[in-house]
Amino acid sequence: MAVREAGQGGADAGGYAGARAGAYAESYSGRYAGGHTGGHPGGPGGDHAGGCACGDCPHGAREGHRRAVAAFLRRRDEFAAGQGLPAAVAHSASASRQWVSEELAQSAEHVAERARAEGQAWLTGLWRRTAAVVWAAVVLLLLGQALTAVGAGWTAARTAGLAAALVMALSLTAASWFHRAKGGVLAPVIGEDNRLSTSRTVAAAWVLFVAYSVLVLAGRLAAASRQRERDALISGLDLARGAGIVTVLAVLCGIAVLVRRVVGLRVLGQRLQKVRADRPRAADLLTDDAGRGTFADIQYVVISGAALVFAAVRLARRPEQLPDLPWGLAVVVLVSAATYLAGKYAEGGRPVILSVVRAREAGDLDGPIRTGDDIEIRGAGFVPPGAQGADRLARMVVRVGTVHVHVPLVPVPGGFRNPADTLLTVPVPADVEPGRVEVQVVTAAGVETNRYTVDVTD
Repeated sequence: MAVREAGQGGADAGGYAGARAGAYAESYSGRYAGGHTGGHPGGPGGDHAGGCACGDCPHGAREGHRRAVAAFLRRRDEFAAGQGLPAAVAHSASASRQWVSEELAQSAEHVAERARAEGQAWLTGLWRRTAAVVWAAVVLLLLGQALTAVGAGWTAARTAGLAAALVMALSLTAASWFHRAKGGVLAPVIGEDNRLSTSRTVAAAWVLFVAYSVLVLAGRLAAASRQRERDALISGLDLARGAGIVTVLAVLCGIAVLVRRVVGLRVLGQRLQKVRADRPRAADLLTDDAGRGTFADIQYVVISGAALVFAAVRLARRPEQLPDLPWGLAVVVLVSAATYLAGKYAEGGRPVILSVVRAREAGDLDGPIRTGDDIEIRGAGFVPPGAQGADRLARMVVRVGTVHVHVPLVPVPGGFRNPADTLLTVPVPADVEPGRVEVQVVTAAGVETNRYTVDVTD
């Protein structure tokens, strides 16, 4: 990250540059020390027994990210305690703050690079795990059928169910292999922000279940020898029997498409802030981008999952027809889907500046805003959900007139005091001309706030 001009920090340019050069040399030597203690298998360094931190294998990427995070947290807490400052900037509070902010921004960018490498390595290896889960489900189905067949005997319906499961497993495994670099079978349900999409996941679960049900009927139809049995199986696909499940399937698939369109338009219209995640997580189905549980998502997943379990039981009891989902349960699922869609429309909002005042420390005299002073920007929505990481916070910019000021990172034990979601503190650069000046915040998601006019004096 480029160093700001000396006029903004109030520090001596030569001492500041010299202090930064020495600090960076020390920082990077310590940052990468022991980072590549072991080589690759078959290479000169042997295997990964020493804890490889390279990014071309899952273990190395994960270990490299863990070490980078530990080094960053240690450095942040040292700065929060007032340790590690060079003598060249220790005499000036503004210079110290600027130096600490630049150091943390550089270290945070290194952590972000490691996080992206780990996320890509995890995503690449995900297809094997998803394929294993699919085949484990087939084995569990076989065991369940074998146990329930004791006494009752093996039936054609059990054979058709197992054959349908094998066809589905082979199809999903092939899809996982073709999309092995993008998450395997989970690739269609990963959103553009690299998170699991709740709407797509729920819709995909119902699509797979309905496809499995049709394959079960197809298997039974292929094995049927009597005309009356074949006619009964074909009539099991009548709309009168499967109207409930067909309606639920159509609505859920439509909502999955509509939600993608709604989110895309709201992002382009700067009414919703989206920050890309390092990798998808199962918790994404129940939480927002900041990791907080959301009622709309939770109730949608829970009710849809309960209805899906009910439909699976109906299929097991009556495998000669599509599961006839009762209209009462279908309406419950539709109400849940409508609630989820309404939540998508209601979430988010554009960041806004409410006021800008001169920052005042204990002992300072009251006065107007002058160049070199710190100003407090009060408002809401400055930190988008999912942008609490230091690398995201370091991307925040405040336009003061025509000058772009990067928001300094001010560490405290366990986090950062600045920037915050409702308050930003930045210096007024020396390049700002006295007079009426517009202030505007650009968040880490690239969304701009409203313009707020302040008076700057000499």
